[in-house]
Amino acid sequence: MSLRIRMIERLSEISREAWDAVANPPGAAYDPFLSWNFLEALESSGCAAEDTGWGPKHLLAEDEATGALVGALPLYLKGHSYGEFVFDHGWANAFETAGGQYYPKLLTAIPFTPATGRRVLASHRDVQVALVEAARHVVGEWGLSSWHVLFPEEDAWQALGEAGLLKRCDIQFIWTNRGYGSYDDFLADLSSRKRKALRKERVAACEGLTIEALRGSDLTEHHWDVFFACYQETGARKWGTPYLDREFFALIHERMADDVLLVMARNEAAYIAAALNFIGSHALFGRYWGTLEHRDNLHFELCYHRAIDFAIEHRLERVEAGAQGPHKMPRGYRPQAVYSAHYLPNESFADAVDRYLRRERVAIAQEIEDLETEMPFKQDL
Repeated sequence: MSLRIRMIERLSEISREAWDAVANPPGAAYDPFLSWNFLEALESSGCAAEDTGWGPKHLLAEDEATGALVGALPLYLKGHSYGEFVFDHGWANAFETAGGQYYPKLLTAIPFTPATGRRVLASHRDVQVALVEAARHVVGEWGLSSWHVLFPEEDAWQALGEAGLLKRCDIQFIWTNRGYGSYDDFLADLSSRKRKALRKERVAACEGLTIEALRGSDLTEHHWDVFFACYQETGARKWGTPYLDREFFALIHERMADDVLLVMARNEAAYIAAALNFIGSHALFGRYWGTLEHRDNLHFELCYHRAIDFAIEHRLERVEAGAQGPHKMPRGYRPQAVYSAHYLPNESFADAVDRYLRRERVAIAQEIEDLETEMPFKQDL
């Protein structure tokens, strides 16, 4: 196949059908974050745009003979390192102290979304290689400091390493479904003391409240208004300025309501808290939580326990509850490695970063091993 690689600056330049055919092809696990609906909503709402430091520069691979799209690489020209969840501020400081210009840089990732998934969107190896080489070429042609691929699947991470990118690891806490028929079946895998603690925690969290799990046609604009108020309130306390705006969530409601699970808590008067999840074919992805009224343990109930309930009921393989959070471990979320890959064309800088990453990978592996000893499961699991 003779390929043509070209760049687009808005996902709206390509049809939903063409993009989704390579982003979520038949036979692959459905990833809601790779869909045209999700990524284009980030762009058209202004959340992932040049003005916010997320300039779309997506690469498309097309069959030169037919013009058919056969591969794609989500790509952004980043003017900062916010909203990535893989922290390279230290690298930026070191590079600029040495006289370089770290920003802008190229980034392959799902904006504001630390969820593992496909990143080089092509089924044929030759197309994957062509897209990787095209991204490296852009770095050189534009005189950029780097290209970063965040949260690829492990096989793709290894392939990127073979292509010359530097390999990095981190830790997330992920719940795995061992074929449970109910939440009580999951609790049976835990030690007796931990089972009692979680039952007590759930009862206390729900006292005086009604918990609703909403998706699809059950969702209304009022639910989204309340969720957005919760998101803004909690996001402002944690980050200063939340990344996403109300228009983005309006587009998600319009386009992806069936891919959303919104868990909400209300007292007799009104809703007071909400947790937003996205539903894939194999996983539930916890994304945003917010509350208008503090209640002990309510965060754990809405974000972690209810996610497990849903995954068991719908026979999903896992729950990915986002970045950070050793507090997830007592609730059955195990430490697992997640990955990123980094192309740094400056050889001396790349050598220094590579030495650091080699040590970091060893430390991450040891940390996962140590954390496993603290899990609440019975000794034989």
